[in-house]
Amino acid sequence: MLPYRMRQNLLTISVFLIAGSWAPGLALASTPAVHVKNKLFLSADVRIRGRVVDAKGNPMPGVTVQVQGTTTGTTTDAGGRFDLNAPDNGTLIISSIGYETQTIKLGTQNRRELIIHLLQSANVLNQLVVIGYGSQKQADVTGSISTISGAKLNEVPSSNITDALQGRLPGVQISENSSVPGAAMQIRIRGARSLTASNDPLIVLDGIPFPGNIADIDPSTIQSIDVLKDASATAIYGSRGANGVILITTIKGKEGMKPRITFNSYYGFEKAVPIPMMNSRQFTTLKEVANQFTSLGSDEDTSGKVNTNWQNLLYRIGLVTNNSLSVSGGTNGGDYEFGGSYYHDQGVIPLQYYTRYSMHGSVNQNIGNYIKIGFTTSNNYSITNGASLNPGTALTTTPITNPYNADGTLKTVVNMALDQEWVYTKKSLEALGNNFADRTNEYSTYNSVYGVLKIPWIKGLSYRANVGVNYTESNHGAFTGYGVFSSSPTSISSANISNAHTINWSIENLLIYDRTFGQKSHINFTALNSSEQTTYWYSSINATGIQNNAFQFYNMGAVTDPNGLITVNPNNQSYWQRGLTSWMGRLLYSYDDEYMITGTVRSDASSVLAPGHKRHTYAAASAGWNITKENFMKNVSVINNLKLRVGFGQTSNQAINPYQTLGLLSTAPYNFGPTDFVTGYDVTQLPNPQLGWEYTKTWNFGLDFALFNNRLTGTAEYYIEKTDAVLLGVNLPPTSGVGSILQNIGNTQNKGIELSLEGVILDNQNGFSWDAGFNIYANRNLLTSLASGEKQDLSNDWFVGYPIDVIYDYKKIGLWQTNSKGYQYLQDYEKGGTAGMVRVKYTGTYNADGSPTRTIGPADEMPQSVQPIFQGGFNTRLDYKQFDLTLVGQFQDGGTLISTLYGATGYLNMESGRRNNIQIDYWTPTNTNALFPNPAGPVNSNNPKYGTTLAYFNGSYLEVNTITLGYNFKGNWMGSAGIQSLRLYVTAQNPDLIAFSPYHKMSGMDPTTNSYGNNNAYQAVIGVPPVYQSRMLVVGYNTPETRNYIVGLNLIF
Repeated sequence: MLPYRMRQNLLTISVFLIAGSWAPGLALASTPAVHVKNKLFLSADVRIRGRVVDAKGNPMPGVTVQVQGTTTGTTTDAGGRFDLNAPDNGTLIISSIGYETQTIKLGTQNRRELIIHLLQSANVLNQLVVIGYGSQKQADVTGSISTISGAKLNEVPSSNITDALQGRLPGVQISENSSVPGAAMQIRIRGARSLTASNDPLIVLDGIPFPGNIADIDPSTIQSIDVLKDASATAIYGSRGANGVILITTIKGKEGMKPRITFNSYYGFEKAVPIPMMNSRQFTTLKEVANQFTSLGSDEDTSGKVNTNWQNLLYRIGLVTNNSLSVSGGTNGGDYEFGGSYYHDQGVIPLQYYTRYSMHGSVNQNIGNYIKIGFTTSNNYSITNGASLNPGTALTTTPITNPYNADGTLKTVVNMALDQEWVYTKKSLEALGNNFADRTNEYSTYNSVYGVLKIPWIKGLSYRANVGVNYTESNHGAFTGYGVFSSSPTSISSANISNAHTINWSIENLLIYDRTFGQKSHINFTALNSSEQTTYWYSSINATGIQNNAFQFYNMGAVTDPNGLITVNPNNQSYWQRGLTSWMGRLLYSYDDEYMITGTVRSDASSVLAPGHKRHTYAAASAGWNITKENFMKNVSVINNLKLRVGFGQTSNQAINPYQTLGLLSTAPYNFGPTDFVTGYDVTQLPNPQLGWEYTKTWNFGLDFALFNNRLTGTAEYYIEKTDAVLLGVNLPPTSGVGSILQNIGNTQNKGIELSLEGVILDNQNGFSWDAGFNIYANRNLLTSLASGEKQDLSNDWFVGYPIDVIYDYKKIGLWQTNSKGYQYLQDYEKGGTAGMVRVKYTGTYNADGSPTRTIGPADEMPQSVQPIFQGGFNTRLDYKQFDLTLVGQFQDGGTLISTLYGATGYLNMESGRRNNIQIDYWTPTNTNALFPNPAGPVNSNNPKYGTTLAYFNGSYLEVNTITLGYNFKGNWMGSAGIQSLRLYVTAQNPDLIAFSPYHKMSGMDPTTNSYGNNNAYQAVIGVPPVYQSRMLVVGYNTPETRNYIVGLNLIF
């Protein structure tokens, strides 16, 4: 055995020759670690077999193995194996993104099996980053781009990409706006910019803008996700990228790769996190202290014999399953990938579930040396059932109410002191049968084809055409029978059916010139012309009084009733169409990976804006300087990379509804006498000939670094975004006949910093490897101006100098105590005030003796920011031999969490009867350090005075989202069974590992949002203030959060 060792950038190379002889002609042209097994001594054998592994010995799929100077090549399969024919004296080039490229000179006398060790690149800047209409070496990127691989993404088993992205990327905030199974999340990149237009980012799937729901994309198909954040990076997508761009690249086959079958599966159960409602003793005590009601309903009992937990009677154990199967491979000059998946989430509320079937595929093929064609397709069919269901009366029915009839069966309607309620239980919901239906069936298909033509007579010049055609259809049907969800068995039935269809097409023509001159200067120029159009139409029918439950929402127009009780409303329809045409040019230039510039000019024309304002042209530019390339950095060994980036640019936004520029009329009846009605027209929208674009100017400053032999890498960024001509609805005089008109009259600003770090703590030391990631960011959003110099818009709660989203309310500063400063003037502050009532901030003046000059009133309401001081996420992975442990979490400091469970009538909830109450620590003469006011104190509408302020909490938290423990099987038996890779794992999602949260400490509930204010069950009862019902995310009465426990496997043949 002949050893050969070399140290270079922590790279150890060993060459071992079996059979005791050196193979003539085998040489190391670079620094690879190669084991050569002398299998057969032949004079001229050109078949080369081998296996590529990483530093830990794990197989590396997808590695490119190319014969230098030829078009012959292949990629390794899932087991890291390759097999190809090569010239007698050929040279193999082995390369993979993020790893050192290796060059091996082949001999002429051996048939050999190679075992090749690839080590991670000492220069991570050689990695490729998707930048839109192409890719670029990390070393040459000048814009703000955050990237996560599909492997890291799938460390969090999930049916939804956004679940797995939470806390993983700086500047990307992902919030839950509905906890109903199958619901998508809200995504914000560097905050919100617009007051009335959309703030959602653009989704791009495999290079084509994706008009669908990101929840439609199966996470197991993801190769990588790149998020473009500043104007330099997003300008190429124009107005569609005004709120950032999320580039999703799916897994593809590899040219020449043998067929590979991948199967991923997991099963699990979900357990509801109950809302901590009062038990019978606590509720009875509260009633006595409040001293408001003394009577009981016929089903209520305060003797202590009844203590009903209505949530236990409602929630079930939810089940979740996900199975995906795909096959990928390559042909001579092409590749393919096809797959499908099935996902089912049986929620914790009976009758509520979500099911999705998905199919996807891609084919890419070279035709000769100059033409390449391909297509991708993604198809989904989903069923959402029972989305309108919620905990409902399980949260409002008192615990002293007996749920059982004399025969032991559960009651459907119970009688409380002032209320009769239809109660939600497993039994009552499951017994509904044909009396209830709430189902949405959605179908979507997203398809794209492309063709590339290399211009043979101009080196580096190619033409590409992309065509995308997408269609989505949503059909919803709902039916509620007589007496369902009502205390009256004769309450009338209702039915609804609606259909929505969307067709989107796009055509893109690109001319790309890509050349390297003199081995150091690289230039890439991309020119684009594109057009797209979206058409949408919707119709619905409503009916009431259907006698036969079997009809539900089917054939409503054909249902007849001899008594004439059925009412079918006229068909409600809507239709719109919008289009966008664009021109774009982008120049990328780099010199020796040391100096680089990017410049983009784009012109968009939108159909939704007014004539004369439809087209806008804007530009963006950025530059980078790799400081480590300078001579003065050559001896600074601790710094492996230090690159400074700076960029400036403008983008625009036109994400408003079509036809906002037109004057619109609607029909209306007019009365000329007691019985003389005619149909006329009235104005519902005034013409708007000045409606134009919103403009955002962005400055971005970034620093990329790598330290300690690349064991610590990171990025720090600072940005300023100023959005002008923000679209805002301006109220008009009543004489106009319309309420408001949309105009470009506001300005907003976002400033922020971002920091992300990735570190290798242990690198295969005694079998241990440990890496960790951390990101933190802070965004400061401000509304900088409104129309005509106004400082506030009370109808929308917008205030200049404050964030777009604020709370406009009294500011709670505690409870009045007998030893509080100024307590002797309590009656001057609050007429009829008592100790233990809510104390709010007084903003008025004082008399000489320290007493207030007026009582507290509306003048003391003030805007209050809800945005956090900073937020971020963390992740870590520990490997020991065949085991791996992954932990992912997120955190937030400051900000205001709105919990409608406690605000207004959430506490002391007696507005329309004696309802149950959430557990709270309330003030009594013997419990003066309580958080909540005296129930017997001053009230408004049977609730504590200033009750809305009780909903606002410190939003700080630090929690673990996911923990996964995996085991990777190894052994000869796997090869015999045809198995290339097998991994089993168990995962806990939302495991209640919350290290810090004032809200969680008080309530035991998760400190993250689950709904918009107006999506809360019983939102009218719990008093969600209208000012933030549809704009702000809250914790509320909704489908409960769940703790999920999963077991799964990843299998590759």
